[in-house]
Amino acid sequence: MINRRSLLSAGIATALAPGIVVPAPIPRIRRIPSSGEAIPVIGLGTSRTFDVGADAARDALLPALREFFTLGGTVIDSSPMYGSAEAVTGYLLSRLTPASKPFIATKVWTTGDAAGREQMQTSAGRLGVARIDLMQVHNLQDWRTHLATLREWKAAGRIRYIGITTSRAAQYEEFESVMRKEALDFVQLNYSAGEREAEEILLPLARERGMAVLVNRPFMRGGLFQQVRGKPLPGWAADYQCDSWGQLLLNFALSHPAVTCLIPATSSLRHMTDNMAAGFGREPDDAFRKQLLAELA
Repeated sequence: MINRRSLLSAGIATALAPGIVVPAPIPRIRRIPSSGEAIPVIGLGTSRTFDVGADAARDALLPALREFFTLGGTVIDSSPMYGSAEAVTGYLLSRLTPASKPFIATKVWTTGDAAGREQMQTSAGRLGVARIDLMQVHNLQDWRTHLATLREWKAAGRIRYIGITTSRAAQYEEFESVMRKEALDFVQLNYSAGEREAEEILLPLARERGMAVLVNRPFMRGGLFQQVRGKPLPGWAADYQCDSWGQLLLNFALSHPAVTCLIPATSSLRHMTDNMAAGFGREPDDAFRKQLLAELA
């Protein structure tokens, strides 16, 4: 059996030149229900971490993003809400040549039809793409208006998938209503071992309705690490090829069968390597969930 850490180390070494990323170890994948397309289970969020402005601050992110691609990542999620994150992502993508085509997701976060169209066009320009893979209505803002535009743009080939997002339980009732009424390819929501409210209705509903699920806040913005600070890694972690608390926490979210991909945000090379490692090894199951929750109790 190949040791996963050795496999990852080999993957890191495959960056042969500053702008080139070559084929990597293959992580676990899950499929988008509406199309059957496969995407890796670990993606990348850009909230806060990619809002760095220009010049040297952008270049400092290149090692982490190169690592993401080297270890098989494709899904990158951003938003106009995240300051300069879209423009920074576009700049970084222009400096790299990933082995696999990036899957670019962003959002519309404004009010009104004209403003939404303008904002989405601006986002595509900032990201440097002719077609956005996934466009989402951010936090349900003016969702009726924007979903109509998203369907129009999808039919025209300007975007590939459409969806809605939230990151707080206070919106779940309205979110559920939209999920029941509208045909969506994706929903994005917060879910972790510390924020499990989505298990009650939204995650089962996503499975029932054939919607892929992107998970934000899988670490509760770092809050879950406070619960495990100083605690030794449990021995059973090795059964799932996990060698850090971060990998265990990410795999908790992945243990729910409705979840398609997680989008933890980081600008750290070390954290990127650790996050991506969660996408290799044994699939987490019910026994994994019970053991992790017992550790956090």
